[in-house]
Amino acid sequence: MVGVGYELRPFDPAVERWAQAACAAMQTVEPHPRRHCGTWFVGVDALPNAPDGSVAGVPMPFATMTPEWHRAQVSIVYRGYPRQDPDENDAAHRFRLNRDAAHMDGLLPEGPTKRRHLREPHQFIIGMSLNAAEVSPLVVWEGSHMIMGDAFRRAYAGIPSEAWGDVDVTEIYQDARRKVFATCPRKEVPTRVGEAVILHRHLIHGVAPWMGAGPDDGRMIAYFRPLTTYAAWDV
Repeated sequence: MVGVGYELRPFDPAVERWAQAACAAMQTVEPHPRRHCGTWFVGVDALPNAPDGSVAGVPMPFATMTPEWHRAQVSIVYRGYPRQDPDENDAAHRFRLNRDAAHMDGLLPEGPTKRRHLREPHQFIIGMSLNAAEVSPLVVWEGSHMIMGDAFRRAYAGIPSEAWGDVDVTEIYQDARRKVFATCPRKEVPTRVGEAVILHRHLIHGVAPWMGAGPDDGRMIAYFRPLTTYAAWDV
């Protein structure tokens, strides 16, 4: 994973059992509003998994990677993604359509001008497909974690780690991401039920537009992003 910043794990029956349990659990979750004219359910904290990552008694296959698991995001993409919301400006929609809404997790947009601050330092990101749909896959920029990591190490040099969240890194982030687009290969990473993908916390990634056939009930992927300390995030 060091070179490209992600690892696609091969099929594992334990992952398949967990994914099937998680998919069944999502059928009992109360529907939530969708974004982008009904084509995306964000699904933050949507999965009712236990703190050990298990779902309905089915063990989390990667439980030993961290002592406690938050409730997973279940990102569901539907046919036609992305459509433009009435309150979404044209530039933001084009970025979602042409650049897969590429981003690095942990940087939160704040205030009316959406200035970026590191508020959620993650250990890693792990995703597991919950259904058979391979449309609108995860997209990664291979090697982008090295560019982003270097940029943020420079940005936080000489600043105590406990104060990093207060630093406005908007321009630093945007400049580094532009370098990523210019130099790093874009790679679509479709996953099947029973597979898992693990991303470096600094990796630029996004979601491809819906292309071709796919189920009416959408493409479901569960994502975990366990938190870490600011100092550990810098590695």
